[in-house]
Amino acid sequence: MEGPMALDDTSLAGRRVLVVDDHGPTSELLRSFLGELGARVDTASGGGEALGLLEAGSYDLVLLDLRMDDMDGLQVLERARAHGATSTFVLMSAEGTISHAVQAMQLGAADFLVKPFELERLVTVIERVLGDAPAGSTGEDDPRLAWRDRYAPYLIGEHESLREVFFLLERIAPTDCTVLVTGESGTGKELVARAIHAASTRADRAFVPVNCGAIPETLIESELFGHAKGAFSGATCAREGRFAVADKGTLFLDEIGEMALPIQVKFLRVLQEGEYVPVGETRPRKCDVRVVAATNRNLESMVAEGTFREDLFYRLNLIPIHLPPLRERRSDIPLLVRHFLQNASQRRGRPVTDITEDALERMVAYDWPGNVRELENTVERMCLLHQGGGILGTADLPAKLRTTQPSRSPTAVVPEDSATAQGTEPPADVSGTAFDPSSVQLPDEGLDLRGLIEELENHLIDQALARTGGNRSRAAQLLGLNRTTLVERLRKRERAAAK
Repeated sequence: MEGPMALDDTSLAGRRVLVVDDHGPTSELLRSFLGELGARVDTASGGGEALGLLEAGSYDLVLLDLRMDDMDGLQVLERARAHGATSTFVLMSAEGTISHAVQAMQLGAADFLVKPFELERLVTVIERVLGDAPAGSTGEDDPRLAWRDRYAPYLIGEHESLREVFFLLERIAPTDCTVLVTGESGTGKELVARAIHAASTRADRAFVPVNCGAIPETLIESELFGHAKGAFSGATCAREGRFAVADKGTLFLDEIGEMALPIQVKFLRVLQEGEYVPVGETRPRKCDVRVVAATNRNLESMVAEGTFREDLFYRLNLIPIHLPPLRERRSDIPLLVRHFLQNASQRRGRPVTDITEDALERMVAYDWPGNVRELENTVERMCLLHQGGGILGTADLPAKLRTTQPSRSPTAVVPEDSATAQGTEPPADVSGTAFDPSSVQLPDEGLDLRGLIEELENHLIDQALARTGGNRSRAAQLLGLNRTTLVERLRKRERAAAK
């Protein structure tokens, strides 16, 4: 096939691809098409057959139909992941909905194609999900995180709640649809707007942020739409508004819930008609602007109270994105702390490169009412005030964090509420037999106790990860640790290996 149908020579040449679809013509079309592009293609007509093939060998890519008679695609994906399959999965369905796609993403799918789709679209998806990884490579241990990495300059995290955000960004960024971002103050709503702009076709044009809550009601119309000379007292010259400045680009309206009702009417006209009238003029002006709005208020409640227009709300709420507060994704705090620590260290020229586990646990336990913004400011302050070596400790924490108790002991192997308290098998006993300390004898020549403990810990962690197919949350449960502690120990091991 020619033109846009051609993949880069390295994208599929030599790749092993499994097509799973109980519709024969579709399966044959994909087998033939991908084969012409150099892939080694196997087909399966049902979920059971697919799982058998995945058990027998590894595949770079699995194209998996959602609706099949014997087993749906989500079940196949879940079972394949549980058995350690690390292939890149792309689901396909004629019943494509956001909920189906999010479910697929949460189970580890790299993308979701809605049938019918053009083969050019399939080419685009394959190029993106396989990237430049060599044939035979299975990519990351969790393909869902590819989206995370793509938006890393703006959003950082691996929590399930963010994965839906990453999925929505991937889908809506290339479009021109209006987006409403909701979330508490400090959760990163403007960063999401910037991510949408950066991944859109408008990325080379202006991104114009406007804080509706910071502009007096008497001036916001002029600020948004501009004004003619002499339009009001003090208007000594004509001035362009934010819509004109953002033409062909993106306008970010923060605190949209603070916009007065009369301005809401005029704003709605821009969204509906693509035109506005500057203050003091009578002729409408056309504009081509993508709008991303944000609020920390409940607009539905405001609609019920009559303080926000219902028609405007539905126009804005076409694609809602909700950012969870930091306290609901505590497992992301270590990632954020290290990111902010690296930035602060480079920006301030301070040789601070790490943080102790105890200090990190206290930061994870804190509720962060100011969310990511408060966390970033706290890390910056700690970096500036730190005296001594390159590692931050508990003493560097603000007083309110020093008194916060970690949710669990970072060195605990079996939690207090574990199965041990109920008389069942200890979760940390991954070998299946209880550990008898008296069975260990000290050699006459002595030993390296610290090294032995570290070796034993690494061995048990590897066993837990192998047993759970690399699922860190389940591995942490087996070890009696929280996920944050396990992730930190894995990162520490990676840093030691890199030295």
